[in-house]
Amino acid sequence: MSSVNKQGNQLNKQYDGQLYDCKTFNPERKNSRLYNEDLAPLQPEQRNWGWFSIFNVWSNDIQSLFGYTLAASLFLSYGLSGWWVMAAIICAGFIVMLMVNLTGKPSVKYGVPFPVLIRASMGVNGANLPAVLRAIIGIFWYGVQTYFASTAVAILLAVFMGSSDSTFLGLNGTAWLAFVIVWVFQIMLFWAGIEPIKHFLNWAGPLVYVVMVVLMGMIWYQSGSELIPAINSIFTGGSDYAGTSLQAFTAIVGTMVAYFAAVVINFGDFSRFLCSERDMRKGNLIGLPINMLFFSFIALIITAGTLVLFGEALTNPSDIVERVDSLPLTIIAALTFFAATVGINMVANFIPPAYDLANLFPKHINFRRGGLITAVIAFFVGALWLSFISQIGIVGFVNTVGAIIAPFFGILVIDYYVIRRQHIDMNDLFSDRPDGAYYYTKGWNIRGLIAFAIGALFSVATVLIPVFAKFEGYGFLLGAAIGGIVYWVLMRQFTVEPNQLTK
Repeated sequence: MSSVNKQGNQLNKQYDGQLYDCKTFNPERKNSRLYNEDLAPLQPEQRNWGWFSIFNVWSNDIQSLFGYTLAASLFLSYGLSGWWVMAAIICAGFIVMLMVNLTGKPSVKYGVPFPVLIRASMGVNGANLPAVLRAIIGIFWYGVQTYFASTAVAILLAVFMGSSDSTFLGLNGTAWLAFVIVWVFQIMLFWAGIEPIKHFLNWAGPLVYVVMVVLMGMIWYQSGSELIPAINSIFTGGSDYAGTSLQAFTAIVGTMVAYFAAVVINFGDFSRFLCSERDMRKGNLIGLPINMLFFSFIALIITAGTLVLFGEALTNPSDIVERVDSLPLTIIAALTFFAATVGINMVANFIPPAYDLANLFPKHINFRRGGLITAVIAFFVGALWLSFISQIGIVGFVNTVGAIIAPFFGILVIDYYVIRRQHIDMNDLFSDRPDGAYYYTKGWNIRGLIAFAIGALFSVATVLIPVFAKFEGYGFLLGAAIGGIVYWVLMRQFTVEPNQLTK
């Protein structure tokens, strides 16, 4: 029997599918350059998240202003019946649920975040590559979502202060004030810690549903009886999409999967706080396919209603609230949209980069310092969103972002479930000694790098090279599959400890 399999059998007897026993963690590892308290395995008493917390992670992600804008743009971009677009969005929810159940399980067991977990496949130094790429993506999204949250606050400020006419980088004075307010508020919330963030999410997620349902009801009522029949045909005209209906359907599925790509990769950053795998699966089921069923229906009715009422499609809920012209709804909706977008920004775009940056220099950058670095850089991203970055196009932007990091999903899943058979030496994840299990070649797993490069090459090509346009929307899924297959082919022949692969 190989030494890898022997190690796995020993760990299986020790943990027997339960949470990692932190008593077996070697205290000497705390002196390693790879260790700090924020990256260390969580003790059982530190895990107090249940399924409702995970549900609200997805609830805030899906119901953010950017999430709604993306969904609305999909109804308008592919020339399909609204019902078929809705079905494609729900299908994507099931796919994402299956994917995060895979990436979340090891962190439920061992209590470590994504940048530590990926050390097993990429090497203790090589893990910095996915961590840096994920941090860049998270910081980018953080800036974008900060801008979208500020549009809700700008509406509220305009109600009481009016709007300024002069603009800079596409934003007037009121919009700039709103942007700074949101930026500062998020730093304050992050600084308060994980528990306050969790409580913030637990009320922000459900509340935004209430407002969206009210908005849907008002749009539906004003549109009258012609709204539902119009859904079959109202989106089919005006689209320049040249593919077939099946290609359009699958492209929508792929785009929605790509939207969640960053969270899929680093879902362990959140699942590490869970008490059990059962809570994770329940939260993912209710938070993804079931949640997206209701969300996509709301988006369908509101988007179609704006076409019926206003003769044009409005994809930003803030713009829709302005058109409805109800002061109480404007105030409540502005606060709610702000809360929901800030909520997902904390979870999906602030916490992961904070861990990723901490993983680069654990002895010098802790969780909070990583968060501050994220906030400062993201300020400039958000400030440039309206005038420059948004001109790239939302769908293409989402697909490109997902394609870059896609191979790491396949690599992580194949490494944990196939190569290591769901068992990891936690002490060696924090060891930079040459005889460590995950030291490979000077801390880098060259085979993991090759798998990433090949997977990323194909996935990014589907977005940037016109000849591969028929694979539009598949960047993430294709890159993940190729990266995982190549990794398996390169690693399967070895039956010795990972640190002996170069011998």
